[in-house]
Amino acid sequence: MTRWYVINTKPKKELQVAKLFAEGGFTCYIPVYRQDNRIAPFFPGYGFLRFNFPDDFRTVGYTRGVKSVVGGGHGPIPIPDEVVERIKSREVDGLIELEKHGEAPQVGDEIEVAEGPLKGLRGIFKKEIGDKERVMILLSYVSYQGQLLIEKDKLKKIQP
Repeated sequence: MTRWYVINTKPKKELQVAKLFAEGGFTCYIPVYRQDNRIAPFFPGYGFLRFNFPDDFRTVGYTRGVKSVVGGGHGPIPIPDEVVERIKSREVDGLIELEKHGEAPQVGDEIEVAEGPLKGLRGIFKKEIGDKERVMILLSYVSYQGQLLIEKDKLKKIQP
């Protein structure tokens, strides 16, 4: 029976190892995310591999780029399918979606600008503009009411 296991790879070899396993007929999952306009492993040096233990253990251990299979004194420790599925559920277009400032705000939420020159300003999330990366917020301070267009990832939802 095949189960998920965690493999430890040599530094910066995660995607090469995944390609080798795919060519060998194994199911390998290396979660990735976008960081500074480049794709990076979510767990540097680690990945998930589905294989039969003990039948495929030797093949896995001797695959180029693999340092070890994570486990204890009695062999590798299987990972429940739910763990991998929960990680995969956070993907959008093949990339892990990071919540930079907590829960993403929705229209009508009270928000605070979390970064940039307007950091600390509070307002109400009014609407999303265009490609959903920019939003309009309604600022309301003592004697000033105005609207502001800002990138959505610079906002954080104020928790009640």
